Formats: sequence, C-alpha cells, structure tokens
Amino acid sequence: MIGLLLRWVLLPCLALAILVGLFVEGFGAGWTGELHPRGEIAAGRVPAAAVAARVERQKRILFGDLHVHTTYSSDAFVFSLPFIGKGAYPPADACDFARWCSELDFWSINDHAEQLTPRQWRETREAIRECNAAAGEPADPDLVAFLGWEWTQSSAARPSEPQYAHKNVIFVDQEEGRVPTRPIGAGKAGLFVLPEGIPGPAWDLLRVAMAHKDLGSPKPYLDFNRWLEELAATPDCAPGVPVRELPEGCLESAESPALLFEKLDDWGFESLVIPHGATWGIHAPPGADFGAQLEQHDPERQRLFEVYSGHGTGEVFRDIAHVERDGEGRPVCPEPSADFTPCCWRAGELIRERCGDVAPALCEERVQRARRLFVGLPPGQAERIVPGATPEEWLECGQLRDAFLPTFDYRPRMSAQYALAVRRDARAFRFGLIGSSDNHKARAGAGYKEFARKAMADPWGFRDDWNELLARDEERAPEPALRPSLPLPEPDRNQAYYYTGGLVAAHAVGRDRRSIFDALRRREVYATSGDRILLWFDLENGGAGPAPMGAEVVLDEAPRFRVRAVGAFEELPGCPDYTRRSLAPERLARLCLGECHNPGERRKRIERIEVVRIRPQAHPAEPVSELVEDPWRVFPCPSDESGCDVSFRDDGFPGSGREAVYYVRALQEPSLAVNGDPLRCARDASGACVESRPCYASGPKHDPDDDCLAPVRERAWSSPIFLTPGGAER
Repeated sequence: MIGLLLRWVLLPCLALAILVGLFVEGFGAGWTGELHPRGEIAAGRVPAAAVAARVERQKRILFGDLHVHTTYSSDAFVFSLPFIGKGAYPPADACDFARWCSELDFWSINDHAEQLTPRQWRETREAIRECNAAAGEPADPDLVAFLGWEWTQSSAARPSEPQYAHKNVIFVDQEEGRVPTRPIGAGKAGLFVLPEGIPGPAWDLLRVAMAHKDLGSPKPYLDFNRWLEELAATPDCAPGVPVRELPEGCLESAESPALLFEKLDDWGFESLVIPHGATWGIHAPPGADFGAQLEQHDPERQRLFEVYSGHGTGEVFRDIAHVERDGEGRPVCPEPSADFTPCCWRAGELIRERCGDVAPALCEERVQRARRLFVGLPPGQAERIVPGATPEEWLECGQLRDAFLPTFDYRPRMSAQYALAVRRDARAFRFGLIGSSDNHKARAGAGYKEFARKAMADPWGFRDDWNELLARDEERAPEPALRPSLPLPEPDRNQAYYYTGGLVAAHAVGRDRRSIFDALRRREVYATSGDRILLWFDLENGGAGPAPMGAEVVLDEAPRFRVRAVGAFEELPGCPDYTRRSLAPERLARLCLGECHNPGERRKRIERIEVVRIRPQAHPAEPVSELVEDPWRVFPCPSDESGCDVSFRDDGFPGSGREAVYYVRALQEPSLAVNGDPLRCARDASGACVESRPCYASGPKHDPDDDCLAPVRERAWSSPIFLTPGGAER
C-alpha cells in the first residue's frame, strides 16, 4: 500500500498526469510431504476440555497472497503511466501471474475502494469469476481467487484523529447476489482524496507528449483522463441508507471501522477484514496507538493481522518515541537512545552542521528551534526544516535498527506485538499472523525470487530520461505553456523500504475455497517473508489433543509446545517447462520477466527457532515493554537441510493468574534480498549509522542494474496460541 507520502506524491502526480494530457512447489499442488493429522479447532474460543468430537483429516500447507493491487487502484494507475511506469496491469494479469509465475494456491484482489468506480468493480467481479472458472474442478482447483477490496484510511496529517490502519476485506463467495454490489471505502477519511472538480486535459502538453515518441502512445493518458471523468461523474452514496437500498452506481464509504463492520453486517455475506500497513509512518502520526480501535473491533471478522508485506515488517514493539509530550501536552523532541534517533533530533544536528561561524549560543537557538518546528510538521515535510538536505544526510533517523526489513518511520504502538499485548477492560485482539505482497503491479506472490526491484517490489520513480526528454522538448518548442510547472520530486529514503513481499500459508483440509477460507478464519495460518518455509506450531497438551496455531485454550497445567520447521527449496533460474509451454513467450516475458517459481531439490537450512511470549495487560496502565518477551526462548537447529523439531514448556504459566500468548519465528540461513539493507549504512563501533547510501528509484543516483541486494534471514511467523488459565476470566 502506498502511504501518506502520496498526499505529496500521488496528488502532484495526478495533477501532472492531468496536465500532461494526459495528465506450487509443483504446479498448484501445495506442500504435502509430511501431512499432519489433527483435530479441527473451532473458530471461537475453545476450552481444551470442550473439544470432544474431532474430525481427523489430513491437512496440507497452501501458499497465497491476500493483498494484491491492479491498475484499478488509483495510485497504481498513476504509476502505470509512461512517465513513471511500463503500462497497465489489469485483474487478468494478477490471475495469470498467480497461476504461472508465482504458482500460488490462492490469492485475493484488493484494489483501493475509495476511487473504484462501479464499472471497475463490476469488471473486478467478472475477472475473479473467470480466474476461478479456469482453475479446473472446484473441489480441487489449481488456484483459488478471492474477491475483495482495500479500505484505505489514514490520519497521518491529522494527528488528533484516530488511526485505524488500512484493512483488506475478503469474501468467501464470488457469485452475484452473494457479494456486495459496491465496495466500501473510507470516504473523506481515506488516504487518497481527490480535489473537488477535476480539470480537463491541457492539450498543449498533450501535444508535447505526443511529439515525444520516447514516451509512447498518448492512449494511457487519455484512458487516465477518461477514468477521472468517470470518477467525477459518480455520486457519493447517501449516508444512513441501508446498503441494499442504495443504487449500484454510487461510491459508498464508511469513515470508521465500526461503520464498515455495520455495513458488512447489513450485507450479511461471510467475510474477513485484515488490518495492515499499521506501523508505516507515512500512514500514521507518531503517537498512533492500535489499542484505540479496540472499541471498534469485530472479533468475528477481524481475525488476522498482516505482519509482513512488500512495505516491510510490522511485528515488533520497541519502546521508542518520535515525539513526546510535555506537562502541558505540547509536542517535544525526545533525545536519542543507543538504538534510535528521532528525526526531529537529527534535524537539529543538521542545522548545527550548517552553523559555520555563527556564535555558539545563536547556533544552539537555531538547533532547538528546528527541533520544535519539526515535531509540529506532518510526515514528509522535513525539507521545510532543513532546505537542501539530502536523503543521505538524514542517516538512519526515525528507523528501527537491527529489525528485519522494517517499515519506514516505524510506529511501535501500531505493531502486531503491541496489538497482542494491549487490553481495554475485557476487550483484546486475538490475531493470527499472515504475510502478503501489497504489490501494485498485479504480481501476486512476487517474492518467490529476489530480482527486478522496481517490478517485483513497489518503489516508484520517474523515467530516468524524463528530464532529458523535457530538455530536448524545450529546445524544440520553448513556449512556457508547453513545460510542466510542477516540481518532480526525487524519491527519498522511503523508496529503500520497499521489498518483494511475503506470503500467507494456510493449513487447510483441502484445496477448495471453503477449506482455505476456513483455515484463515480459525487462524491456522502463518506468515513468511516470501520463501515457502514449512512451519507447524502446536500446543501438545490441549486437553482433547494437540491444538494448532491460532487456537484459544483454557489450561490448568504447564503448556507443552512443539515446533517443526523446514526450509524452502532453493530456486532454479528461469521457468519450468510446463510454464513455458503454457504462456506465449511475449506474455511470459512481460508478466514473469523470464523468472518463475522454480524450486530445485535442495532446501535451505533453518538456523534457529525463536519463541515470543506476550502476557496481555491486566490493566491499561501496565507498560507493554514489560509484557513482550522477544525472544523468550531461542533454539538452534541442525546444521543441515533436514529441518528443525523442538519442544518446550512454560512452567511459569500455572499459578501466574494471567493469560499468555505464544508464537514462534523460524529463521532461515542468510540469503540475498532486494533492499535487504535499506539505507546501506556504514556504522561506527557502537553500531550507529555514520554514512548512508539509500537505494534510489529514479534520478541521477538511480542505478537500474542495482537491485540493492543484501543478506537477510528469511523467516516464517506462526500465528499465536492463546492460553487462559483455568478459572480466569477472559
């Protein structure tokens, strides 16, 4: 998902576009090596002694991506235009990519609902049905496509307003009459709010684009302009009217999760709502707190949390602050710690470096003023405090150090660990953890190989020859009206925090859509950072038998757990023979870029298993930093590719009188990943960043041959197991 930065990127790009004219291991098979027979755990709370009737069925691990954008998303449409991108990627591309390039078992379409027109939603529904129709027997399809959209709310520029994170809505059904006739966006609370009244194209600039054969046909710009006109002609739905009484041809909105859930209840269709993008700083203000939305939580729909995507990891809670408040509630700049430097502090240091011969007292006054001004600015406005400062000069400020592929300008109180720890009265979140891609080029499951950074991940940037083309045009036709007057900003450090994306893995009893959806709903799922790692996490003494990840269990004794993990197969270059036989060479080259999921015979080694224990708050005043134990236990694994099998227990649980949440991470041996070291820092002896070299996406510092590869430990995160001591209130 493209973040709040696009308030200063998307809308200028929209205006510019208007001005320019214009403006599966084995195919579909899943992993079935060691089938793990277990009893089903119901979706709700499951007291261990209450699971009496159990259906013993073998389960397989299926891999999917539940966060995929096509050019029907407004931001993706802009980024497809020739001055930035390489053309449109419609829903049909996402289906073919999932089937032939990444070879997923399931995926969902999640275009931004706020600007999704009635025509686009109708075509989306048709495309999903066509994708499923090509999947073979419904009981054993090669691919399952789920219908959905993204509800895209943001309040980063409105810090006094609540932050609810973005949410993907996924439906189990696809048939007409069993899915909504309109998607539901966040309306005026949305991330992408277009200006009132959209001007017509500037034909002088259109002639410039048409004269530049290098920029391609004017058709994409004309298509974009037609979409803007179509969007402007679509009225907002009337508020307060039941969803089934609204006309099909209006834009429906819900500005809060409570209203979104109310409207979904009104429709009555089975769905899941998955928060994501919560920790990304250009979405959320510095003090954003996920616990604030507990009063608007729907535990029956909101059962999963996207812990990893192509926009980074939102897992860990760290006791850091970008901004603090004084005794009168005014924002102040915190001092740096050994592991974190707020950007407000760095702004002061940059001013200090520019003091030159200024008297020390006056220099210090300027330093403190810069810090005061910085904490009052919305994200993305740093250049207003230190004009001319380069991305390199900001070093690592605002970013997590020693975290796995983190999101940009991390908001710790929006993380998965924080959400699992926070409570308000009897209300708590019970999230399973998933990964997905958030790819905006219809490339579902794009993390199967680490290559083609600007295609398989989402960093955007103007064409490298854009300024050269404009300069050539100015020589031919120097009239001022023919030259764009809007600035063309160089992508900043944020572009280094886009990755190829993750996967959701489901322990499902079958390959059909109902079996997959049921696995998602009962949280028997886990996240990976893109590699197809195999993972099992069970409570062995669940009363009536082993309870899998995602289960809620009441227990009177010390819990005993078992973890098993097997590394992903190493990828072979190119594509399998059956893929090359199935797709025309031109389509294979455009969709897959000549590289497909193509597993070999050697598995990567699992290095270690890490266990995280969280004890949810007994009361809201408990510091969350004292409740998250990460890691609580660490287990080294054998030095071969056979996998890892460990058992452990928690003797401290009985008698503690409080709930406990456990999940595990399986860490693979190091391998290269796109943007694996986002800022490529040179560090001093203490580990502090003293020189940075961000990976640019355009401009003179952009190297199109550099995928910014660096070693990382790809990983899998299990969904938690939630334990309540016997006799304790939930």
